[in-house]
Amino acid sequence: MTTFAIPIPKRPTHPTGILNWITTIDHKKIGVLYGVTAFILFLTGGIEAFLIRMQLAAPGMDFVSPEIYNQLFTMHGTTMIFLAIMPMGAAFFNFLIPLQIGARDVAFPRLNAFSYWTFLAGAIMLKSSWFLGGAPNAGWFGYAPITEIAYNPGHGIDFWILSLQVLGIASLAAAFNFIVTIINLRAPGMTLMRMPLFTWMTFITSILLVLAFPVITVALIELMFDRFYGMNFFNPLRGGNPVLWQHLFWVFGHPEVYILILPAMGLVSEIIPTFSKKPLFGYPVVVVSGIVIGFMGWMVWSHHMFTVGLGAIANSIFAITTMLIAVPTGVKIFNWIATMWKGSIDFNKTAMLYSIGFIFLFIIGGLSGVMHSSAASDAQQQDTYFIVAHIHYVLFGGALMALLAGVYFYFPKVTGKLMDENLGRMNFWLTFIGMNLTFFPMHFSGMDGMPRRIYTYTSDMGWDLWNLLSTFGVFIMGAGILIFVLNVVYSYIFGKQSGNDPWDARTIEWSISSPPPEYNFEKIPLIQSLDAFWEHKRNGTPIEPASGGSENSEEEKDIHLPQPSYWPMVVSIGIMLAAYGMIFGLPLSILGTIIGFIGVYAWSLEPVNEPTEH
Repeated sequence: MTTFAIPIPKRPTHPTGILNWITTIDHKKIGVLYGVTAFILFLTGGIEAFLIRMQLAAPGMDFVSPEIYNQLFTMHGTTMIFLAIMPMGAAFFNFLIPLQIGARDVAFPRLNAFSYWTFLAGAIMLKSSWFLGGAPNAGWFGYAPITEIAYNPGHGIDFWILSLQVLGIASLAAAFNFIVTIINLRAPGMTLMRMPLFTWMTFITSILLVLAFPVITVALIELMFDRFYGMNFFNPLRGGNPVLWQHLFWVFGHPEVYILILPAMGLVSEIIPTFSKKPLFGYPVVVVSGIVIGFMGWMVWSHHMFTVGLGAIANSIFAITTMLIAVPTGVKIFNWIATMWKGSIDFNKTAMLYSIGFIFLFIIGGLSGVMHSSAASDAQQQDTYFIVAHIHYVLFGGALMALLAGVYFYFPKVTGKLMDENLGRMNFWLTFIGMNLTFFPMHFSGMDGMPRRIYTYTSDMGWDLWNLLSTFGVFIMGAGILIFVLNVVYSYIFGKQSGNDPWDARTIEWSISSPPPEYNFEKIPLIQSLDAFWEHKRNGTPIEPASGGSENSEEEKDIHLPQPSYWPMVVSIGIMLAAYGMIFGLPLSILGTIIGFIGVYAWSLEPVNEPTEH
């Protein structure tokens, strides 16, 4: 019997330029790719928000058409949640986790690259809907039956369904990777209760991703079958139930809120002790509160559904759980405040300002959220701008402020340069003031009865002043974001050299050079305490290598790293083309499937090059 071997191209060896970034499986470069891509997409979401606010700046505006307006608020919400804040958190996961746990890379480097390229494929697919027939127009939550083909015949919802499915593949790949990495690749001596707080929050977030995304995947498959194949999961005229969609979406959607906020909490838990010159107050309690938040996040979803008629018993249960989930969140806040109490706080550091701003704004968002625990109160606030104010205080005032704090804190580790603190403080205050001026008036317009997603309004409604203030706030906030971009570019080109440990930090990622070498740690450290690096600095002793061997041992002479690979990107391209084919025709799906299978085949049989020696 004759067999034919399909030749597999050799892996790229030491690629340079753009090929280096396309084929990289280095977790640090993938983290940078995630961060830059997510921020560019964040800017697109900001432009969509600006257009929304221009339309609502005054009564009777005709800045955009009603149809475009519906597309704008849908794309804005979807972009900010799935294409901006989530991947910004993933950027920190990728760059920091191996460094914080004393590893040389993640457990599955090629799977890590695949997660980025698949995320990019999903983002391209969603954003391309603007140019290929119209963007989705049913809100980021896609409530049925508005998304049914009878009421929404264009391709916008199809783009939304398929891009979210592709993004879900990326999220699951990343989540499994980080779970395995954190469990198996921690440095010797790093027990679970010696892990940095950011690593803990990443671990909990990854578990939430693994559990939550299959739920929305099932819901999207059912909606896809409704639209593509004439089934009726959510069509009430044919026996379907639109409330089923709400249950499935919010079973995913509320854990998703914690997927967005837990990484932010982890970053703040690293920054506040560093600039307070104190250990984090109540480390075990903060860890447990994060676990409790992750667990209870599954028990509150129906507070989004108090007005759909679930009954008094169901409403009462979800009211109680919504109240209770405020407890572990409050515990974290009190621990951060206790850490700062009587600490030597450095208010001149932008990262610290953003962290304090995060606490202040997140408290406001949390308190307005607890107000929704009362079904009677929620019935008045439901689908008003009060909800818009709440979610933005949680996700902009909360998650995004903490992520910006993380950028200022870790920029020296990524680039070896310091960001300009004068520009940073200007950036913070403009962002802080603009954010409050934009979203705080929405509490009042919401309590005055202004509905969400409204296209226009008349001058006799009493909403004029609040909307004008919100639109003015967008300009201030936008100026703050532009200064942030200027600061990043200026500091990358002209910034002062940071040294390895500019903040007198506490965790081991600061014990190596900035930026880190490709192999991270020349010698894997032995971890003997929480905040190991800070302890060793205070005791005047170096961090001991885990091997305990001599400088000339084979382990320490040869550092083996996996080689770059083309195939993760190829597989992602195949997935994207197959998804496009669901909209534009079977031949494109077949082509994408073939490319995907070729990529998987080549990936599985990729020749192993000689290990790189450093």
